[in-house]
This record gives sequence, structure tokens and C-alpha cells, in this order.
Amino acid sequence: LIKFRNIGDVLLITPLISNLKSYYRDALIDVAVNHGTESMITLNPEVNKVIIYDRELSLKSSQFIKIWKEIKFFSSFRKEGYDLVINLTEGDRGSIVSWFTKAPIRIGFSNNGFFSHIYTHFLPKQELRHVVESNIDPLRVLNIPIKNKKVEIFWDKEDESFVEKELTEINEFIHIHPVSRWLFKCIADNTMAQIIDYCEIELGSKVLLTASPEKFELDKITSILKYCKSNPVNLAGKFSLNQIAALNKKAKLFIGVDTAIMHISASNNTPVFAFFGPSGANHW
Repeated sequence: LIKFRNIGDVLLITPLISNLKSYYRDALIDVAVNHGTESMITLNPEVNKVIIYDRELSLKSSQFIKIWKEIKFFSSFRKEGYDLVINLTEGDRGSIVSWFTKAPIRIGFSNNGFFSHIYTHFLPKQELRHVVESNIDPLRVLNIPIKNKKVEIFWDKEDESFVEKELTEINEFIHIHPVSRWLFKCIADNTMAQIIDYCEIELGSKVLLTASPEKFELDKITSILKYCKSNPVNLAGKFSLNQIAALNKKAKLFIGVDTAIMHISASNNTPVFAFFGPSGANHW
């Protein structure tokens, strides 16, 4: 399986993985993803191997080294002897990988050009359907029964233990992750502060804030806290994605924007209150 996209995109291919594993019980399922997104599937027991493409590493190299690294990466797929390859990404890189595999069955999106001849089966357009529906289209193409559409996230005992230590004095809480890597998705800082204050002061619920260690996300949290009249617990930058998932599972409510943590919360069956700005609500 190939999914060269962002964190949430990778998480949302897990229903495809579980359905394929249910149908092809002895199959070894490898997944190729972008660097930084692998934690969404690394601990998935139904995944045999995660292949990581580090685009940033290639970009930092000279043009000759970059081309050599790309060829080496692409050609590494041929020796695996795959029977089936599914490219869930509309883009050249996934198509090139699909071609290099020489798998007898190659499934991907049709486009006008050279890459149209790579695939033996084509995926339909997503249109206004949820991403999960689009991700399980390969099952429909192969006439494989769809048994579930459940998104799954996994963490280990160390993640669980780390979260437990942070929650030693907290019983019930609301998890708020107000930041996305795409800042245009975020609501106004003072509005988010009012929501935090409402949860803490009016509802009497402790609020736990999370964010990635990226400076722009930490700065966003700092700005929100300046507007707050209450005193939420600031855990921004302290947790890995899997630890945030373990934390979220214990929350009584999640509040956030259209981001990977929203999908993680949905996979945890934690109630979700999400804000959608200029992003595709139909898709997400």
C-alpha cells in the first residue's frame, strides 16, 4: 500500500489494511508513507513493514545525489516481489513506485499521461465522499467484501505509562488540541481561549492542551493562553503522537480543528467537537 500524504491521511487507511488482512489472511502487508507519518501504522499488528520516504533528506542533497537517492528508493521495491500494489495517492511518486514493483495487479488513480498505463485497475474519483470511503475503494475494485470501516490507532505500554504519570492528579478532563500544521484551519486565539474558560469555569472540567513540539504550534498555544482567564494544563510539545492518542482515549470529550488528532479521537470513540474552516468537511 502506498500513501504519500500527511499524518491523518495515513491513519485513515487502516480500514483498508484490516479488510485486506481479513480477506487475505496469510498476506504480508507493507505500507509506504512519508517520513513523520509512520507512527500512525508502525504499531499496527496487521502491518508487516513500514517503508519510509524521507523527501526532506533528498531535498537537502545535491541534484545528482537527490536523483541517485530517488532511483535507489524506487528500485528497492522491485526486489520485494509484490503480488499486489495499491497506490492511494494521486501523484507521480506513488505511480513510479507502482511501476517499479512490477506487481501483476497494480491499482491506482487514472490520469492523462504516461502514468495511466502503469495500472491494471483504476480507482474512482473521491468526489464528495469521506476519505475512508475513498480509501476502501480498492476493496470494491477487487470485489472483496467490506467488513468494517473502523479507523484504528495503536500505542504501546510505555506510551500508556507515560500518560498515566502525567494524569496522577487528574481524573476527568477535556482534551483540546487547538492547532493544525495548517494554521488557516485554526480558529481565533481569543475564541479558543473562551472555549477553554467555559470548559474550566462554567463546566468545572479540567482542560488538557496538546500540540506538537513545532515552534509555530507552541507559539500558537502561548498566544491562546494569554487570553485565558482559567488555568488549563499545558502539555504542548511534551507528547508524541501515540502518547497523545493514549491521552485522548481517557478524555471525556475532544475539542479541536480539522487535524490528525481529530481522526485519532474518532478512532478512540472519544466524543469529538471539531471546527471546520476552509477545509473539506465532506471529505473529513
